[in-house]
Amino acid sequence: MKLFQCQCCGQVLHFENTVCLRCNRNVGYLPDADRMLAVEAEGPVWRPAPVEEGAPLDGTARYRFCENWELSACNWMLSADGDEPFCRACRHNRTVPDLSDPDRHARWQRIEAAKRRLVYALLKLGLPLPPPGSDHPEPLIFDFLADDPEGGPRVLTGHASGVVTISLTEADDAERERTRSEMGEAYRTLLGHFRHEIGHYYWDLLIRGGGLKPEFTALFGDADADYSAALDRHYAEGPPAGWEADHVSAYATMHPWEDWAETWAHYLHMVDTLETAVAFGLTLDPGVDDEGDLSADLDFDPYRARGFGRLARSWPPLTVALNALNRSMGQADLYPFVLPPQVTEKLAFVHRTVRGAQAG
Repeated sequence: MKLFQCQCCGQVLHFENTVCLRCNRNVGYLPDADRMLAVEAEGPVWRPAPVEEGAPLDGTARYRFCENWELSACNWMLSADGDEPFCRACRHNRTVPDLSDPDRHARWQRIEAAKRRLVYALLKLGLPLPPPGSDHPEPLIFDFLADDPEGGPRVLTGHASGVVTISLTEADDAERERTRSEMGEAYRTLLGHFRHEIGHYYWDLLIRGGGLKPEFTALFGDADADYSAALDRHYAEGPPAGWEADHVSAYATMHPWEDWAETWAHYLHMVDTLETAVAFGLTLDPGVDDEGDLSADLDFDPYRARGFGRLARSWPPLTVALNALNRSMGQADLYPFVLPPQVTEKLAFVHRTVRGAQAG
């Protein structure tokens, strides 16, 4: 995630900011321009606040906040000229929970924050994002659902035919950590769920529908293998011995679809975290020689990297540093993974798939 700057006072703005902490102006994110903008009210719409010298940024531009801004659930803006009430991220929502319940409202707000980070990355990567109501055969739709208070079946986070369902339970930090511990997972986050489930969506669009299934099968296995049988086997027997040699996580061993989704999510972890490191001007050069693999040149745009090699070289030194920082604070490793050559090859395939989608 990049850093932004208030055009009025120069204050650093973060992606989630709604107000500039120096000049106290409202700020919002413009996805098409990829910038945060300080704005001032002008009747029912908003105009860009003047820059430091007093000249307007654009004297004619007028904006509206996403309709979910009123619910403290979005800080994205769109042009005041159109009729669409929702921003580029929120127009994909089909179902939200009962917001009259304060707890559900708070969980939904956390879900929306994670979703905006996901959509930011998808826009930066130039991936297709067909909204509901478009003529696309499989538009991207989000359902955010709460468990039935009467004790009905629990909502399961997942993907089916373009619909990504996120259970509100995943926005409860304590409950999510309990589930992570019970399932023996190394990593479980709300943003991670979004990145994983969107991987299934892009398998439909880019692999099944993009002619890449033969190369996919060579790396990940037969996607037509019985999924239900694989699910039962995984939860009955666990991952096979030695899975670490060619899978990014234990869950990735369950079925080629899950291997793809886990690898896809990992790719999004990489590009977004590397962009954040670049934005902060991090330098990784602890003086280790060329064989030590702890130096990295973080002066590039990970979202626009032509080949995967630079991402692959920069990622391990950064994660080593992040883990060392966490340990210094008495925390568990931020990045509890390793990337053996077979996994790196799968990540390179994800990168080529994304680049192909950008070109196409």
